[in-house]
Amino acid sequence: MRNIATGPRRWSVPPGTRSRAARYLAAGAVATLVLGVTTACGSGEDPTASADQQELADGEALSITTFGEFGYDALIEEWNEANPDLQVEQTKVSLWDDWKNELNTLLQANDGLPDVVAIEGDFMPALVAAPDRWVDLSQDEVEGRWLDFKVEAATTPDGELLGYATDAGPEAICYRADLFKKAGLPTDREEVTALMTTWDDYFELGEQYVQKVPGSKWYDASGSIAQAMLNQVAFPFEQADNTVDVENDELKQVYETVAANTDKLSTRAAQWSDDWTAGFKSDGFATIPCPGWMRSNIKANTGEPAPKGVVWDIADVFPGGGGNWGGSYLAIPKSSPHHAEALEFITWITAPEQQLKIFESLGNFPSQVEALEDPQLLKTKDPYFNNAPAGEIFSNRAAAIEVQPYHGPLYSDILGKFQDAINRVDQGTDPDKSWETFVSEVESLQ
Repeated sequence: MRNIATGPRRWSVPPGTRSRAARYLAAGAVATLVLGVTTACGSGEDPTASADQQELADGEALSITTFGEFGYDALIEEWNEANPDLQVEQTKVSLWDDWKNELNTLLQANDGLPDVVAIEGDFMPALVAAPDRWVDLSQDEVEGRWLDFKVEAATTPDGELLGYATDAGPEAICYRADLFKKAGLPTDREEVTALMTTWDDYFELGEQYVQKVPGSKWYDASGSIAQAMLNQVAFPFEQADNTVDVENDELKQVYETVAANTDKLSTRAAQWSDDWTAGFKSDGFATIPCPGWMRSNIKANTGEPAPKGVVWDIADVFPGGGGNWGGSYLAIPKSSPHHAEALEFITWITAPEQQLKIFESLGNFPSQVEALEDPQLLKTKDPYFNNAPAGEIFSNRAAAIEVQPYHGPLYSDILGKFQDAINRVDQGTDPDKSWETFVSEVESLQ
């Protein structure tokens, strides 16, 4: 069931209009970020204190660092044309893990952070658990803008809102219709949908596929299937009181299921690796768990236009029900000397109007209530994916989400260790030994 806040406010900041947003900034709580840092290592200043606020100097621009592809290039150009006195410059880092490492380094030094920071959703619990270095972004104007679960994930127990949600990740299954045809499987998306309503159905269909198409695999990566299944587990790594519990039955079942299918169905490539990317160009696999944002990766890695004979499509289904994978946030570090300007900008760029533009151009699915209700979104089709009704499909997938996995402060770190365990199995390590290593590594995190 799609969890939507009631009473959305219909408001956004149009380009060229300075809003009242700057008057709604609040100070964050004085605590310590989940980095074990109590004092600034570089500047010698209190890392919990807000920087002295200053107007942008001539030639100075507001800075934002994103990772992957947020679809902001054209929007920032639009903003800059309309706001000559508040220019924005974006730095793009290829991978979240790379940006996460750099972000942690900058936080420890308390120096060099941009005015606006993009945060992967799985890392938001770390900010919420220790909000001392982040600006409270609460405003009456944006209340009700986002899906409830996106707001809740970025809100502290004291009610501080530390991030503005940029997108959500309702999951479908993207599949190679041409490879399905080669295997003698149905290719029509409604027929395909009916064949994989449960994970058992999905894996059994995969066994049929690999028997018919030697040399190809059923899915892109063991890690992506593990992540997809985790997205349906209520408490994958931590309980509601943040007690770490990785010996729970549901997590073990995900691990054992994925490990058992490594040899038969997986490419055994680590997701986001060069081998994973190469699989898109070599008929390496037939299906991939597919949140809306994954479509841009599929297009980029397969090639645009698609090679002759390659036909991607989208099935309006996700095995086991619904699931949400991903969805990021924009946050403002207290170290920025431009809180008001940064808030004004992120208020505009996360508005429903902008999210609809990003969905149409890139595929990232909106996290804003008003955008989800937009008739144009529901009519959107994706020519690259056999003209699939992407807007309708991902709206249906959003409505099917019934479980939001609990993300405690250590979720992101434990997830990394879990994916390492899956990758070790792909590389030939005994599953039991890899699990033991995982449990030991998690213990060292506590």
